Amino acid sequence: MGVLGALLGGVLVAVAVAEPAPSPSPSSPPPPPPPPHLLAEVLSCQPDAPSLSLSVTLDGRALSWFHFPGSRWIPETPELPPWPEGLETPGELLPETQMCREILGILGKQLGGLLPQARGIPVVSVFPARPPSPGDATTALVCLVQNIFPPSLAVSWTVAGAGVTRGVTLGPFVPNPDLTFGRISRISVTPRPGDVVACVVTLGKDNATTVVAYWVAPDTALDEQLDMALAGAALALGLVLALLGLGLALLARRDPHG
Repeated sequence: MGVLGALLGGVLVAVAVAEPAPSPSPSSPPPPPPPPHLLAEVLSCQPDAPSLSLSVTLDGRALSWFHFPGSRWIPETPELPPWPEGLETPGELLPETQMCREILGILGKQLGGLLPQARGIPVVSVFPARPPSPGDATTALVCLVQNIFPPSLAVSWTVAGAGVTRGVTLGPFVPNPDLTFGRISRISVTPRPGDVVACVVTLGKDNATTVVAYWVAPDTALDEQLDMALAGAALALGLVLALLGLGLALLARRDPHG
């Protein structure tokens, strides 16, 4: 049912927007046209949670997504402007969601057991949201999950083997051009040097499949010691080269013909 809910029961609306081409000079050949931007709105429905998802993307990057329990549009990042009022209100989305569920029910009965289920193995990676700053003990980490299909999985975090829920945010499922989905989870932690932070991705109702990605907190004290050692070695090498140059200069003055 995962392939029927996410693929056959989905509604895709895409609009290609091309940038205006600059006017070429008479002596030069016309430049190739720039690639068009793709503005896509994807609605999917499936038996598993979340039963409904709706996202608006530009060139594969999420702009806004619709929160069905709260009946409101939410921008992907706080820097983006809010969804315009009066544009695709919850009442206008109701017929589309009903049609998606009706298609899912019809195809589920007719094609159940005839088509194999399409499932993707998630690709998970964990990395800092920004380079660490000296003296900053808190680290913001990002867990990027790609190649999701169908869009149904759970994301959790552990720090030094203990589960963590405070400071965790979970984004929506974002559709990709290859008909898979992506999802991002963020966490703010204050780890000790050497602590292992894990992003755990669990698939299926019975939690049968788990994919884990790790990040190890660096030891800033060792980094500072290494920086001091490298600086000392560079200073010592500079002094040796300076003394060698001074000795060669003195020899040249004593023997001008040599």
